[in-house]
Amino acid sequence: MKHLKQILGTEFRQFTMVIALVALIIIFNIATGGKVVTPSNFQNLLSGNAYVLVLAVGMLMVIVIGQIDLSVGSVAGFAGMVMALSAREFNLPWWVAALIGLAVGAIAGAWQGFWLARFNIPGFITTLGGMMIFRGGVIWISKSISVPAPEELKIIGAGYLPDWGPNTGLNNSTVLLGLLAIAAFTWSQLHKRRRIEKLSGKKEPLWPVLVRIVLVGLVIGYITWLYSSGRPGTSFPVPGLILVVLVIIYHIITQRTRFGRHIYAVGGNKSAATLSGVNVRRTYFLTMLNMSFLAALAGIIFVGRSVAAGPSDGTGWELDAIASVFIGGAAVSGGIGTVIATMVGGMVMAVLNNGLQLLGVGADRTQVIKGFVLLAAVVFDVYNKQRGRGSITGRLFPAKQEQPKPTEGTPA
Repeated sequence: MKHLKQILGTEFRQFTMVIALVALIIIFNIATGGKVVTPSNFQNLLSGNAYVLVLAVGMLMVIVIGQIDLSVGSVAGFAGMVMALSAREFNLPWWVAALIGLAVGAIAGAWQGFWLARFNIPGFITTLGGMMIFRGGVIWISKSISVPAPEELKIIGAGYLPDWGPNTGLNNSTVLLGLLAIAAFTWSQLHKRRRIEKLSGKKEPLWPVLVRIVLVGLVIGYITWLYSSGRPGTSFPVPGLILVVLVIIYHIITQRTRFGRHIYAVGGNKSAATLSGVNVRRTYFLTMLNMSFLAALAGIIFVGRSVAAGPSDGTGWELDAIASVFIGGAAVSGGIGTVIATMVGGMVMAVLNNGLQLLGVGADRTQVIKGFVLLAAVVFDVYNKQRGRGSITGRLFPAKQEQPKPTEGTPA
């Protein structure tokens, strides 16, 4: 256990979440007779859930500041419908219509952020109203009928990375992306080791880092092979690439910028954050604006996949996004959670949906199972906080307790 903890490092909880995800994939793959771990299914798994994972990125930040956004599905549907109508009614290029949809999302977020930041109305209430407003709005402007979207949007919602170079039997763009991912992970681990050595002033062992790099490299390599070895014309999905770029950007924002530190400070203790000079109102406003902007992007990705905007688009999306964040380990009370862990939580939900569907489980029972999974994750988090206990990972890797030093006159 000691060596395993050294290999997993300071992020051992996130690694164990990944192990749990892998175990879920293996279980469903065995139960379905090998239908889960195939190139086509993995491609559909990512492209079919990319819009929910995009929502989860923004929802994490909202939950970290101690709020909730119930309007994201309605905002996504409204922005997607505005984009489709703009392209059809005004004969606009697809990218101009997409920018209009993103602007609509930003305006919606500014509207909801204004009530939270200026009047301190809880996000639950403001976004509940927004959910009603924008859900009614999308039905109103669409007249309850679907609207076709520009065909060019299909590359965003259902496209694949192009192939180039020599014929290797694999998609070279996907192979290059996998090699870049391995190189980036290797650099980050070595850089982190050097930074720890600089701060602590002592030499850190190199072997756990190398083992970690090899293990993660093998996983990335297998995933790369899986995505690049599908039928001709398919590869890593473009929605997945958009998601990867967003994850990198928002990981940097939340972990490396002042705004990210302010988000966690406000969620951890708003009063202390105010006394420390954090502009709580601005943090609230920008976080809610960002959430609706990402909701609009999710709506555009979904419309691009189906090449049509419908009046029911976005219904129930907020539930999957919220569940992804909590399953990823975010605290109900705010202040805790990471983008990477949220993506793992989102993939748990996606694999759960996909595996149950391949097993022929109906939508009704799937919802019941997802509800129990979410409830179990939240109950476990609350229970451990009330008892002052760590996560289940902390129990697997208990820290050694230091023995109290004997005082003078007391026998050792």
